[in-house]
Amino acid sequence: MQYIVMDLEATCWEKKQADKDQEIIEIGAVKLNHHLEKVDEFNCFVRPVENPVLSNFCSDLTNITQRNIDQAEIFADVFPKFLKWIGKSSYYIISWGQYDIKQIRIDCRKHSLKFPKKFRKKHINLKTQFAQDYRIKPCGMAQALQMLKLPLKGRHHRGIDDARNLVEIFRAIQKS
Repeated sequence: MQYIVMDLEATCWEKKQADKDQEIIEIGAVKLNHHLEKVDEFNCFVRPVENPVLSNFCSDLTNITQRNIDQAEIFADVFPKFLKWIGKSSYYIISWGQYDIKQIRIDCRKHSLKFPKKFRKKHINLKTQFAQDYRIKPCGMAQALQMLKLPLKGRHHRGIDDARNLVEIFRAIQKS
């Protein structure tokens, strides 16, 4: 059994837009074995097609530049590479909340790609699990790290950094 701890970043604007208007701009993931040891990492920028110019708000929030995006491949090319990286072994997808799974479904639809059933059936919503285990209302990842007395490493709202931080939360929950 493997665990794919994943975090996405997507196009965003200061004024909230509908989820369907957002597009994935980064996929960050950490693969863990059944002992929760890191096996590998996946990190890739994704060039949006409907809104190819990042808002200043989005660039400031994520530290992802227009140049990063302009040089990236589109979701239709990146997502199959991500699935290949995950591999054929049995796995669970882990994310903070439902947003990441929902956004993958939206981007799959936009690019006429099949949404993997395992992403729905084998998904661990770490945000919900954390709230239930600690008997609190759902909170943000940074607050969960604080509660666990774990440092937030890297830059918050960067897919790969957030995925690495989620690994630490997942490990802490599994130990308790």
